[in-house]
Amino acid sequence: MSRFTIHDLAATIDARAASGGEASYTRKLLDKGPDHCAKKLGEEAVETVIAAIENDRGHLIAESADLIFHLLVLLKSRGISFTDVEDALAQRTQMSGLEEKAARKRD
Repeated sequence: MSRFTIHDLAATIDARAASGGEASYTRKLLDKGPDHCAKKLGEEAVETVIAAIENDRGHLIAESADLIFHLLVLLKSRGISFTDVEDALAQRTQMSGLEEKAARKRD
């Protein structure tokens, strides 16, 4: 069995975004617009932080999955693909993290 990847999740989100709204949580989120998607991402981020602070491994894994899902939905709502994010990450790895962070401050 092949390993499930973030690209698999992105493809599932794309497929569900193209489906009817009543049967798909993804479609319902997207129909509410980018602002709603951003708020959901914020809620999931807070829940992920709480799980990390509580040092609950299972809860942190579950909340991390929710966070990643909602991030991809938000990106979809704004017409940004995960590949776009990967490209940005690839550019950042061309230099050390400290150099990259300093360069962002200059921009």
